[in-house]
Amino acid sequence: MKLIYRSPSKEIALEMFRQFESKWSSKYPREVQSWANELDVLLTFMNYPNSIRSVIYTTNAIERTIKEIRKRLKPMNSLSSLEAAEKIVYLTIQDFNEKWAGRKLRGFAEAQEALERMFEERYH
Repeated sequence: MKLIYRSPSKEIALEMFRQFESKWSSKYPREVQSWANELDVLLTFMNYPNSIRSVIYTTNAIERTIKEIRKRLKPMNSLSSLEAAEKIVYLTIQDFNEKWAGRKLRGFAEAQEALERMFEERYH
């Protein structure tokens, strides 16, 4: 999989997927077919500048958020209602939004011009 998402271009990523498909489709036919069916969507990040691709395809922020939600829910052995759990999840995510609002993500400064060209109608 790393050969796919770390490819320097979409064309090479497609070739890497074909190799992945030929190797793994007999052992994991449904999973590989699922990827094949949605490959254009899954490789959308390849349309963006190389400097920000890893920020787009990684799940680190999602995993970190889920870990923090679990950490905050665990000490509360039992919650009085579903609404109470939803409130904790909501407040945890709000806290993350505030912390991350001013955060600068790696690679975006280098990609700014390219992003402005890609989304020109939004910037002008």
